[in-house]
Amino acid sequence: MSSADRSANDPGQPPISSSADPTGWSLGLPIPRRALAIGAHPDDVEFGAGGTLARWAAAGCRVMHLVCTDGSKGTWDASADTDALVARRQEEQREANRRLNGGQPTEVVFLGRVDGELSADRAACSDVARVIRELKPDVVLGHDPWKRYRLHPDHREAGRLACEGIVAARDPHFFPEHGLEPHRPGHLLLWEADEPNHVEDVSGHLEIKLAALEAHVSQFESTMHAVDGEGLEEFRARIRRRAGELGGPHGLAGAEIFHLMSDL
Repeated sequence: MSSADRSANDPGQPPISSSADPTGWSLGLPIPRRALAIGAHPDDVEFGAGGTLARWAAAGCRVMHLVCTDGSKGTWDASADTDALVARRQEEQREANRRLNGGQPTEVVFLGRVDGELSADRAACSDVARVIRELKPDVVLGHDPWKRYRLHPDHREAGRLACEGIVAARDPHFFPEHGLEPHRPGHLLLWEADEPNHVEDVSGHLEIKLAALEAHVSQFESTMHAVDGEGLEEFRARIRRRAGELGGPHGLAGAEIFHLMSDL
């Protein structure tokens, strides 16, 4: 696998393409009252938008999570008790949510689809639309489903569900059996985007992002490559360094970048 392909599969905030032109990007959405981040697995939200969500939460936003799969394949241990792993990863996600929200936990919804088998089918779209109608977020965040050279299918399907769930939630003739009023978010932010057009300043909030990531202890070995204290420090340095690289073209000490879609 080439270095470009490896970078394409970095979790959450891959390096920006050398051909990308940051001219004309939008900078910083108004702080929303409610934000719903939709991740394929526990920890995806923190990788993709942890700094942004931490900054918003500190300013009064209610940061909420929707996790599409059970995370049951998130280990390299072939003999692992996967039922125990699912339960552990749910607790880790709830703790990450608490840390992002300044110690005050909010809604964390688990769809419970089997890890590696997520499909943006009608039933899953209905579930996501229901959550959007119930929680009424001003902003939805998720994976970019159009990202090229992506290896993990769950990320693509979760991105599709974020987009298609918004369409279904906003229009009254989708899933009337919900018995809920339609809801139309104002903005959609997609992380892992090949064509980013929006930047969020996370300069003062990287430590909270790291704290939320480090709630996912079960992922230290497989995702963070942090099997000991030295490895954990290297992981922290990578996250800080990447944020600095992404912020540099915009005059920011640290940034997360997205493709922004508005007028939904």
